[in-house]
Amino acid sequence: MGNALPSLRLGAVSLGLAIAFAIAGPAAAADDPPEVAMKQLKLTDKQVADFIAAQPELAKITDKLEGTDGPPNPATQSELEGVAKKHGFADFSEFYDIASNISLIMAGLDPKSDAFTEPVEGLAKELDKVKADTALPEADKKQLVHQLTEAIKSTPKVEFRENIDIVKAHRPELEKVMQ
Repeated sequence: MGNALPSLRLGAVSLGLAIAFAIAGPAAAADDPPEVAMKQLKLTDKQVADFIAAQPELAKITDKLEGTDGPPNPATQSELEGVAKKHGFADFSEFYDIASNISLIMAGLDPKSDAFTEPVEGLAKELDKVKADTALPEADKKQLVHQLTEAIKSTPKVEFRENIDIVKAHRPELEKVMQ
């Protein structure tokens, strides 16, 4: 499929969700039961700064998880909990919730203009582009349409609009940790 959708920012947001999904293991798989809806929180400047500060340590742990199946072993889970607590989170679950909220906002920010569009609206536009793309092989188009349709169903609207400004204020640092 390659780079059929380079502008699909939601799928490209690696940030903390990549870490969280790597750790979630099979719970994040498409064949599993539906996930519980994302817990939206009113972000604080401190939470976002603590999230950024935790990234180097979490990246080392998640490097160990690449290619493994299932949830992390108890020792790795303990490491994750320790890093989360060290950086001001009650536990890794709270870290995951913060990561989800940051990622939702990042998915809606235009990389050039910094304008925010609800991620579900961006996904709907991508879906329209895929459906209209006559150069895309039919099998790839069918798969992308399915993926985008599912993403639209599971992507919430932002409940706390003030999170947009908080994430924008930290955007340069967040983009660095995404690399």
